[in-house]
Amino acid sequence: MARHRRVSVLFGGISSEREVSLSTGRGVAQALREAGYAVSELDAGEDLRAIVSQLTDDRPDVVFNALHGRFGEDGCIQGVLDWMGIPYTHSGVRASAVAMDKEAARAAFAAAGLPIARGGAIAVEQLADGDPLPVPYVVKPLNEGSSVGVDIVRAGSNIRDRIVRDWRFGPLALVEEFIPGRELTVGVMGDRALTVTDITPNPALSHGFYDYEAKYAAGGSQHVLPALVHADTFALAMEMAVAAHRALGCRGATRTDFRYDDTTHGADRPGRLVLLEVNTQPGMTPTSLLPEQAAHVGIAFPELCAWMVENAACRA
Repeated sequence: MARHRRVSVLFGGISSEREVSLSTGRGVAQALREAGYAVSELDAGEDLRAIVSQLTDDRPDVVFNALHGRFGEDGCIQGVLDWMGIPYTHSGVRASAVAMDKEAARAAFAAAGLPIARGGAIAVEQLADGDPLPVPYVVKPLNEGSSVGVDIVRAGSNIRDRIVRDWRFGPLALVEEFIPGRELTVGVMGDRALTVTDITPNPALSHGFYDYEAKYAAGGSQHVLPALVHADTFALAMEMAVAAHRALGCRGATRTDFRYDDTTHGADRPGRLVLLEVNTQPGMTPTSLLPEQAAHVGIAFPELCAWMVENAACRA
């Protein structure tokens, strides 16, 4: 029998990831109903007063935060829920804010001794003057998720001016060395790493990396789990995911993304594993990685959602 009975699922939001959040929220709401909860759904729009009013009327025991992107996973809504005294799923204000700020997260990972890519934040206008790093390198927003706004600058690509012209993510950009090889990810529930997934984007539906289309389009990528990598790399990825979760002060479920360069090593030797970021609110859509990993270790989707609810907390 669940300890909490009334759950409000908060989804939608006003970020660039609204559509993903709508899909996540609807799936979570259905799963929680299957698990025996009384569920109300709240599509969070621009009117914060309306959100607060509906939560006040619904009087949930827990809010399942299914928002993605800015205002939903960067500490903003977490602060509102703390103020209201309502327990909510996933990480609190500080961990959410730091994880969403990629440069702040890099500093936290470095302080914890975790390997990060060479690079840093620059004024985006600097790209017009020349390459800040040897090509190829990656340009990404400091505080967006789902690979929104990410570009890879390669030799001869001539896209720097276009990036500067179309940039809409604030005055700064994060530039990092491009690490060849594979995309790996590890889901964490509490202090438990689930498994390692190897992600191969479909070149017909992506731009050569795990971008927005590869993440969310049907057939956008192939997921191999457990990943077929060197045993030492597999164990290290599991260990680093838990360490990154702790370094940011996360709680509940997270997902940590890595690049794994095995291009200069044979199968008998581990390559270079680099931590990219921690997702404090992993996607919960039909193509999402965390539910897939949970299922792999025997945790059904309704059980996963119920676990998140029962591990909700209020940090006020």
